[in-house]
Amino acid sequence: MSPPAESVFVCATPRSGSTLFCEALSATGVAGRPAEYFEALRGTDLPRQPQEYFDELTPELEALLPRFDQQPAPELARSRTYGEYLAWARREGTTPNGVFSAKLMWGYLGEFADRLREVGYAGDSDLDVLAGAFPRPRYIRVVRLGKVEQAVSLWTAIQTQSWRDGETFTDADREPVFHRAAIDHLVRRLTEQEDRWGTLFAAQGIAPLTIVYEELVEHWEVTMRRALRYIGAADADGIELPAPPLRRQSNGRSQSWVERFAGAAALSRSTW
Repeated sequence: MSPPAESVFVCATPRSGSTLFCEALSATGVAGRPAEYFEALRGTDLPRQPQEYFDELTPELEALLPRFDQQPAPELARSRTYGEYLAWARREGTTPNGVFSAKLMWGYLGEFADRLREVGYAGDSDLDVLAGAFPRPRYIRVVRLGKVEQAVSLWTAIQTQSWRDGETFTDADREPVFHRAAIDHLVRRLTEQEDRWGTLFAAQGIAPLTIVYEELVEHWEVTMRRALRYIGAADADGIELPAPPLRRQSNGRSQSWVERFAGAAALSRSTW
């Protein structure tokens, strides 16, 4: 396969619906194969661990966070240099039409850009560095409007280490526990990361395509075809799309946590 001719980066925050969107893009066969190739942090070669989502850990909070042994991804572990791993990721993420795509979270964008600098790519901003390493980059933001719902989903995933629908818990005995302070922290963190994506793009004069999760689920075909047209896919309006997902309501626990969090927040405001 020849090197990619153009690149697409799906820019998101955790539990925003980006996996749903990326898997749909991949299924079209013309939009690259977007995955989190670059999530491993420089210091550990591992994705962010549960404790690293929080600035301060109280004993109560730390007791709810799993600790487990994890190894670097096999492709990264066997690569002699990061440049070699980068070449693998380019091949893996590129469809036969020459489109490379990957998913990027704000939480590791800076570390990924620094790794690119270490292997010889330069640029004043992180996006400049990406543009040097990947041809003709285009950017798609995936945003979830319901930040409390997103934070509840993230808090559940952090505790269970189940990041995809249908996965079983890593620890079958570990049931997630409601923790208002943790959810509040994650709401603020996710909101801040969304703001930083926006600030970065504005500073660079880049207008990414924005995909709103709630609109993606409600208007599946219209939203997906808009994304394919933005990417520049040939016959974007005629490409066969994967079946839309069933409209999945939050499970009972998640919805009760959202309501519980909102009730606590309302009570707190009433005491001001």
